Amino acid sequence: MDFRAIIMGIAFAVMWSSAYTSARIIVLSAPPVSALALRFLISGLLGILIARMLGQSWRLTPPQWRATIVFGVCQNALYLGLYFVAMQTIEASLAAIIASTMPLLVALAGWIVFRDRLPPIAVLGLLAGLVGVVIIMGNRLSDGVDLYGLTLCVVGVVALTIATLAVRGATSGGNFLMVVGLQMLIGSAVLSVAAVATETIEIAWSWQLVAAFAYTTIVPGLGATLVWFMLVERIGATRAATFHFLNPFLGVAIAALILSEPLQLYDIIGVAVIMAGILAVQLSKRPGRS
Repeated sequence: MDFRAIIMGIAFAVMWSSAYTSARIIVLSAPPVSALALRFLISGLLGILIARMLGQSWRLTPPQWRATIVFGVCQNALYLGLYFVAMQTIEASLAAIIASTMPLLVALAGWIVFRDRLPPIAVLGLLAGLVGVVIIMGNRLSDGVDLYGLTLCVVGVVALTIATLAVRGATSGGNFLMVVGLQMLIGSAVLSVAAVATETIEIAWSWQLVAAFAYTTIVPGLGATLVWFMLVERIGATRAATFHFLNPFLGVAIAALILSEPLQLYDIIGVAVIMAGILAVQLSKRPGRS
């Protein structure tokens, strides 16, 4: 993995992890599905506008269209839709931790569906990451957690896994920003239907809500998604997904800093184990290794 890919991965992880905190602020003051649908509408239109200014075309190849639709439905509508609803009752840090299990699901699906090869050290690294997540989550669960919210997050991370694998076909051929914008509009359309059917618009306005909505629309919404597409194109879905192991540390740290969510000893221990897993996975990708 080259230096640029590492920087891209870290930047993506920071932006992505911060989204849990901003989302938590939003869903405590506004209907979650409606807020997310509006966020994707704005982000999608901005993405398409910028893409057109850069000369990109919305004439995608058939594989790009198929994968873009799957990505829009599975990540934007299902994964983030379920997470926004879940974070009405569970902490942002726990949501980030659950999402960080996605690389294991991606690796398993990649091996079964695409016959991806994982070196032994990579397997050990992924297992170490899982152990770290279990340490953190086990401590959180012992303190009590809303099972409905937890279930929504588990279903959401499965949808995210499908979306991540779908990106393999969505980015080949270029038009990165156009693809990002289109998949956001697809997510917005699906979420809008769900919002009309299930929600009543009641908003507790505050500057924190406005700031959180603006931030999540531009930074995690548009910036992180674009970086993720480019990263997957550069190093592949399985390797790119290892950066999600940073989410527990960053998600817990950002939530503790902004929302004053508790940071405990088990969190620190779990993060250390996860970082060891990331190191093992990265070492497996040195030149000369398969």
